[in-house]
Amino acid sequence: MNFESFERIEQTIANTRDKLLVKSVLGGDDRSFAILSSFYRKRIAAMGMSFLKNEEDTADFVQNVFIKAYNNLPQFKWVSSFSTWLTRIAYNTAINETTRRKVYEPIANEDSLPSLGMTPEEAQIREATKAAVREAVKELPEKYAVCIELYFFYDNSYEEICAITGLNMNTVKSHIFRAKKILREKLRGFYGK
Repeated sequence: MNFESFERIEQTIANTRDKLLVKSVLGGDDRSFAILSSFYRKRIAAMGMSFLKNEEDTADFVQNVFIKAYNNLPQFKWVSSFSTWLTRIAYNTAINETTRRKVYEPIANEDSLPSLGMTPEEAQIREATKAAVREAVKELPEKYAVCIELYFFYDNSYEEICAITGLNMNTVKSHIFRAKKILREKLRGFYGK
């Protein structure tokens, strides 16, 4: 079994867990929403910190995102995964906040799940690569940084990025392509090429 197989299994388990918890919340069990939100709190906080750059505003942001998610949960139709839907709410909330502030700094730093099937050396190389990319992403234009962060750090597909950002598929692909090209140039020194 390879790394991609483990990722698919983890995603299937997370989607099943999320469906059960959402069903429980809609059935009146508010404790299930607290459990559900605990799985995504770090992800939402990382996005908030990217946009807001301070812990106090980020804490308010996280609370606002989960309040919006809770209030809109009855309208959630499972067109996408719960994590994509929640990330869309967070993204829109962050955009609304930064429209007033005009500030964005990409720093996605959500703690990764244990990497099943990877040796300690492979995991260390992966983390060093992420750190180097994270630094290089800070220098990208905002429109590229948002798409590449959602793609690279949050493991969203092109379709999920379209759903989260509201951008069309060609724009998302173009932004990610251009971001990768810029990052490749910036990271040549890191890889010694």
